[in-house]
Amino acid sequence: MPRPDLEWLRLRLSRPESLLWYALLGLATGLATGLLIVGFRLSVEGTQALMLPVHGENYEALTLWLRFLLPLLGALAIGLIFVRFAKGIHVLGVARVMERMEYHQGHLTLRGLVLQFLGAAIAIVSGHSVGREGPHVYLGAAGGSLIGQWLSLPNNSIRTMVACGTAGGIAASFNTPLAGVIFALEVLALEYSITGFIPIILAAVSANAVSVAAFGSAPVLRVPPFLLTSLSDLLPVILVGLAAGAVSAAYIEALQRCARFGKRFAYPWRIALAGLSAGICGVLFPEVMGLGYDTLRDLLTVQVPWTFLALLLTMKLIATSTSVGFGIPGGTIGPAIFMGAVIGSLVAGLSGLLVPIDSAHTGYYALLGMGAMMGASLQAPLAALTAIVELAHSPGVIMPGMLAIILAALTTSQVFRRDSLFLSVLRANGLDYRANPVVGILRRSAVGGVMNTNFRRQPAVIAREAAERLMEEGPDWILIDTEDGPTLLMPGIAIAAYLAQEPEGEEIDLLAIPADRLELAPVHLQATLQEALDILRSRGADALYVSRPIAPGIDHIYGVLTKGRIESAYRY
Repeated sequence: MPRPDLEWLRLRLSRPESLLWYALLGLATGLATGLLIVGFRLSVEGTQALMLPVHGENYEALTLWLRFLLPLLGALAIGLIFVRFAKGIHVLGVARVMERMEYHQGHLTLRGLVLQFLGAAIAIVSGHSVGREGPHVYLGAAGGSLIGQWLSLPNNSIRTMVACGTAGGIAASFNTPLAGVIFALEVLALEYSITGFIPIILAAVSANAVSVAAFGSAPVLRVPPFLLTSLSDLLPVILVGLAAGAVSAAYIEALQRCARFGKRFAYPWRIALAGLSAGICGVLFPEVMGLGYDTLRDLLTVQVPWTFLALLLTMKLIATSTSVGFGIPGGTIGPAIFMGAVIGSLVAGLSGLLVPIDSAHTGYYALLGMGAMMGASLQAPLAALTAIVELAHSPGVIMPGMLAIILAALTTSQVFRRDSLFLSVLRANGLDYRANPVVGILRRSAVGGVMNTNFRRQPAVIAREAAERLMEEGPDWILIDTEDGPTLLMPGIAIAAYLAQEPEGEEIDLLAIPADRLELAPVHLQATLQEALDILRSRGADALYVSRPIAPGIDHIYGVLTKGRIESAYRY
């Protein structure tokens, strides 16, 4: 399908202040994200409904042999697909989105989108202890990125569309649009600005609207409302925060250790180990298989014996760490929320031995545990707080939620010295992620929004009459063509000065007259200012010419860019 001619739009989007067009891009990305997520959920839930009796998460009803073989067969299917088609893509989910944003300007591939869709769907259906939220984020981010790449939009726009897809993925997963917006800004370390915030909001709203149209507006999890009535009620809240922080650190450490251990084996053997571990966990505790939302709903409404909760928490931690750590392409957010609910229920049960706790309020502490575990493991406390407020539809959860989440986040990061789950996954796979405010500013603008278009392209030797006509046009810069193409850049005023000083001569050699000449390197019109600065440093050039191929072997030059002009974008 041919791409439309959108040269005017590309140049407008090079500037971060093009709010209307960014808003439309956010809306389009949200709709695409919603459609991808609806397709994913229908595929997964439809297959589960056909395969499992009574309801689509009833893995407990399967025989022991089926609970053992199903994850193993799912892992083998994932291994075959990835060995044949992955071409080195083994890290997906939110961690992959962060890595592509940091090092590749948000460029995601169709191959990665298909692998994430198929791999995560097979993993969930076959009972691996993984979540769907990470895959949802990746599908949304990849959808936005691919639309931007197909339209050849500037990389700063593609980065915004990836952030929009990330917000839409979380919004459509839980029917929590505001949490999706905060998650995108917090996890991707984006700078708050009106231009950046509005398209992300529209993406979250439109993705959530598509999901609601397909699955209804009923909350994913129903939590009874509850208000703190005395200060004694804060004791379980504090314990939930501390316990969630400690378990979050153990979760991150277990994922890192599994990832490092798995590197000793070839990918097919690593995936087979994941299937074997998931099968054993499924035999012992079928409640840990799949998403576990049926068990999660029970934890929010029914009081469960603490001995069962302790075993369930341990098995969920093992099952998720081995599945994700060994390379199953599923999410880590859902399991973190599951473990948080178990922690909240466990603490509520044990705290009842010390202070009176109404059994009807166990679900409330489970909700706080969900937020605390999510905030601590992702190091995204505001996104976690927003999520539980939207899930509970109760403002009464804000104060205790803040306390539990901040205690958990501090325990994980300061007491146990653990980075976020996504950073740990990246580093375990030999990658890294760094947020730099100056780099963030440079990435918000593309070269097309800063380049100088008042230039003229000339051969090295020109006639005096042509030079005089050229000076009448008053160009700021002269781009000198040699046999190797555009090579040097010189100020237009240098030619004017030479003409005034040397009234004789029929020809002027632009390479010989007195002038400051800057060595040139090319930069694509899509590039951000950060990419332009990187090219200047790596090529040892003094200036850039901005171009884009318009036909095979033919480049159109749009403008020129000096280092000083780039630095003016972030210097006062």
